[in-house]
Amino acid sequence: MLIKDISSPDDLKKLSKDKLSSLAEELREIIIEQVSSDGGHLASNLGVVELTIALHYVFDAPEDKIIWDVGHQSYSHKLLTGRYERFSTLRKHKGLSGFPRIDESPYDAFGTGHSSTSISSAVGIIEARDRKGETFKVIPVIGDGAMTAGLAFEGLNHAGQLKKDIIVILNDNEMSISKNVGALSAYLSRILTGDIYQRFKKETKSFIELIPGVGGSVSKMAQRAEDTLKGFLTPGMLFSELGYNYVGPIDGHNIDLLIETLARVKGVKEPVLLHVITKKGRGYKFSEKDPCVFHGIGPFDMDTGTITADTSVPTYSEVFGRSLTELARKDIRVVAVSAAMREGTGLDIFTEKYPERFYDVGIAESHAVTFAAGLASQGIRPVVAIYSTFLQRAYDEIVHDVCLQNLPVIFAVDRAGIVGEDGPTHQGLFDISYLRHIPNLVSMSPKDAGELKAMLRLALHHDGPCAIRYPRGRVKHGLDYQGPSDLRIGKAEMVAEGDDMAIIAIGNSVSPAQKAAEALKKDGISACVINARFIKPLDEDLLISVAQRVKRVVTVEENVLAGGFGSAVLECFNRAGLTDVSVRRIGIDDEFVEHGSQAILRKKYGLDEEGIYQICKAHFTAFHIL
Repeated sequence: MLIKDISSPDDLKKLSKDKLSSLAEELREIIIEQVSSDGGHLASNLGVVELTIALHYVFDAPEDKIIWDVGHQSYSHKLLTGRYERFSTLRKHKGLSGFPRIDESPYDAFGTGHSSTSISSAVGIIEARDRKGETFKVIPVIGDGAMTAGLAFEGLNHAGQLKKDIIVILNDNEMSISKNVGALSAYLSRILTGDIYQRFKKETKSFIELIPGVGGSVSKMAQRAEDTLKGFLTPGMLFSELGYNYVGPIDGHNIDLLIETLARVKGVKEPVLLHVITKKGRGYKFSEKDPCVFHGIGPFDMDTGTITADTSVPTYSEVFGRSLTELARKDIRVVAVSAAMREGTGLDIFTEKYPERFYDVGIAESHAVTFAAGLASQGIRPVVAIYSTFLQRAYDEIVHDVCLQNLPVIFAVDRAGIVGEDGPTHQGLFDISYLRHIPNLVSMSPKDAGELKAMLRLALHHDGPCAIRYPRGRVKHGLDYQGPSDLRIGKAEMVAEGDDMAIIAIGNSVSPAQKAAEALKKDGISACVINARFIKPLDEDLLISVAQRVKRVVTVEENVLAGGFGSAVLECFNRAGLTDVSVRRIGIDDEFVEHGSQAILRKKYGLDEEGIYQICKAHFTAFHIL
C-alpha cells in the first residue's frame, strides 16, 4: 500500500503523478472501512480525496496553512499527515478527533467544527504572518453549504479589501459538472492564472492609467470587459466584485488539473478564489446515491450500505419530527425552520407532508432565528429546529429579536447534552446556561418521548418563546406513547418517594437518577426522585418543600455546572432562605468534553446510574456524619 510509506506530505511529493490516482483509491477504501466500522462523516470525506492530495502535493504544510472549514472532510488530510497508524482510533475516546485540532497535529492549522469560520481565521493568520515578516501561504477550503453563512462573506469581504494573497478553495458539491467545467473552462483557468497573462494585465493597466484625462475611465472599461467575459463563461462575477481573481470551476476529481491549477494560483499575489466541483460520496455507490444519509452515519455494512444499528426504535429527532407533523395537521399556523439540518433534526418527515410550510435557510442560524421572529410577529407559529451547539451562533437574535419582543417562537434544541464521538465542538452542554437567564423564555426538557410530545403541544399553546431541549439517541417508548395530558408550565413530577434525600434531575438524566435511587434503597437510603421537567420556571413550591424535609439534595444535568440547572436550584433555595440544605450538583465542570462514546463520557462525569449512585451515597454519608 502506498499510504504505508507516507508519514508526511514530503513523502507524498516523492510519488510520481501517475500513482496519485491509486493513492486516492487507497484513501477511499481506508475511510469507507473505518467509517463502516465505527461511524463518522463519510460522503463529505470521499468527495475531497483528490483535492486533498493535490493540496498537499503543491503546498508545503505545515508551513503553508490549509484550513478545513467545518472540518468533517479532513480524514484524507489526517491520513496524509502522519496519522495513518492511529486512524483506527478515529472519534474514539482519547483517539484521533473527527475534526482538525491544533493540539493534535501541527498540520491542523486551525481547529474547526462549526461551519463558515475558515476564511475569517485565514485572514487573521495572514495578517499575523505579514506582521511577523513571514511568507507562507494560507488556503481555506470551504464548501458551498458553508458559503450560505454570513460569516463566510464577512471574511471574503475583509480579505478582498486587504488584497492579501489568500487562496480560497470553494468546494462545490451541490451542482453537477456542467458543460462549462470542461475544456473551455480549464483553458480559461490556465490563461487567467498564467504568469504571462498576470504580467500583461498588470503592465497594461499601468500603461492605460497613464493616459492623460481618460486613463482611469479606460482602465475601468477594460476591467468591466474582462469581468463580463469571465461572468459569461463562469459563475465568478460575485467573487470578482469582492476583489478576487476567480478561477474555475474545474473538475475536483482530476488530480493532474488540480495540481496544475494550484501550482499556478500559488504564485498569484492577490486574493484568489478557486472554484472546484466535486461529487459528495464519490467512489462508494451507496453514498453517491444518498449523500445525506452518509454525511454523518453510524456503523454500516460495507457491502450493502445497510446501517447495522437497530433502527426499529425511533430517535428523539424522529419523535420530534413526527409529532410536529401531526400538530401541523391540526394547526395551520405551524411552520418549521431549519439551518441546513433537515434530515438531522427529523424534519424530513414534516417536509414530505408540508413542503410549503418548511424553510431551510442554509447554514445561517442567526437568520433562522430572526426569520422565525418575523413569522411569529404576524401570527405564525414557527418551530426552529437546531442542534444545541449550533444554536449558540444565534444567541443575540434569541435575546433581542425573539425574547425581548416576547414572540411565540419554539426552539427545538436537538442534540442537547453529551453527543459523543464528534467531540467538544458538538457537545450540547451550554444551552441551559445560555438560555436560562433570558427573560420571557420558558425552557423545558423531557425525560422521554411522551414528554417531548406533550411539551411540543404545550409550547404551541403558549403565547411566548419556548425552548425544548432533548438528547441525541433513541427513545425508550415507541411513537404511540403520548405522555402526560396534564402538563403545565413550571410543574415538576415526583417519580419516586423518599425521606432521606432528594435527587432532582432534568431531561434524560431522570432515568439513571431513578435507577440510582433504587440502588440506594438497597443500602438503606431512601431517596425521592423529582423529574423537574422545567428549567425555567422551576416548580419552586415542590422543590422547597422537599428540600426543607430531607435537607440533602443532589441535582443532575447534562450541561456545564456554571449557570446550569443545579445553579437554578441553588438560586431557588437561596431566595427561600434555606441555609440548612446541603446541595451537591452533578454535571460538567469547567472544561470542554472530549470525543468518545456517550456511555464512556457519562461514566467519566458521573452522569450514569453508577456515578449518580456513588455521588449520592457519598453526599448522604458526609451529611450524616456532620
